[in-house]
Amino acid sequence: MGAEDLGNGAGELSPAARRLYAFAVERHSFAAPEATAVLGARAAAAITELAAAHLLQRTGEDERWCAVAPRAAAARALAPLALRVRQTHDEMDRLRARLEALVPQYEAGAAQRETGGLELVTDLGAVRGLIAELAARCERELLTSQPGGGRPQGALEDAIGRDESLLERGVRMRTIYQHTARYSRPTAAYVERVTALGAQVRTLGDGLMRMLIFDGRTGLMTVRDVSGAALVVREPNVVDFMAEAFERSWLAAEPFPVSTGPDQARSLSDELRQTIVRMLAEGLEDKVIARRLGMSERTCQRHIAEIMRAVGAKSRFQAGYLAALAAPPRPASGADPATARGSDGPGGTAGNA
Repeated sequence: MGAEDLGNGAGELSPAARRLYAFAVERHSFAAPEATAVLGARAAAAITELAAAHLLQRTGEDERWCAVAPRAAAARALAPLALRVRQTHDEMDRLRARLEALVPQYEAGAAQRETGGLELVTDLGAVRGLIAELAARCERELLTSQPGGGRPQGALEDAIGRDESLLERGVRMRTIYQHTARYSRPTAAYVERVTALGAQVRTLGDGLMRMLIFDGRTGLMTVRDVSGAALVVREPNVVDFMAEAFERSWLAAEPFPVSTGPDQARSLSDELRQTIVRMLAEGLEDKVIARRLGMSERTCQRHIAEIMRAVGAKSRFQAGYLAALAAPPRPASGADPATARGSDGPGGTAGNA
């Protein structure tokens, strides 16, 4: 039995060892034959066990033993562990010193990156931490554009506390999803909670880029072909461009209703169909159309098949061409789509839908 045995909870003394220790503490010393007289054949094993636990030690006299105080035994047993702990702490201090020696170099590089206005962050955890930091410092407005249909339940659970805190501080929050997000129950539940606190949420069929803009000063956008990465934008002109792109999408978007009735569902389906028709006429592949509309490829293919049957087309491109001919004219370029629909304009909220 060593220090490890005492430390891991597996070193309980045997009944024979306990009896022998009680016997030992009642006298100055004892010899092995005396222990045998008390414990019989188990005496030798008990002596070995207590000696290994530092609870017995030899006296100056030959073949005699005496008891050791438990605290003294613990000090001897734990000495190797204490030494390893000190060595570990020393190694931690050395490692911390080596890494912290690089802090000035990192800060100088970070300052230079910020001077350029762009910073690429490729670690997903670092991106989430940056978003939390920027949200905590946000004072006026957060603009969010989230393509891809309904958001995952986990992402919404992570966002709701942060977003409610923003709104309770009086920060204005506007968010654009794609139309397909309306059919996501978790997304609709999230929208109902944040709009009750004053957030504005709208949806758009296509043309969204994933981005966040904090107070018109710092923007984040996705990086093509790098999952979980973000490009941090601090250059004022680029952030202004991102904000203007958001405003154009906002004007064309429709308020997100927390419940979608039959008439709204038909209207939404018609708009999705028209968007699919336009993309078919452009010759886009199914997976590209599905990704841009925030739906699964199987759902997209079902819509395409229905369009082909409706117009009697034999090919996808023909379906797009024929359906485009039969489609009603789109609003004139430059017209405010929100006004054309008779909606409440840029100032309306999802809660008023």
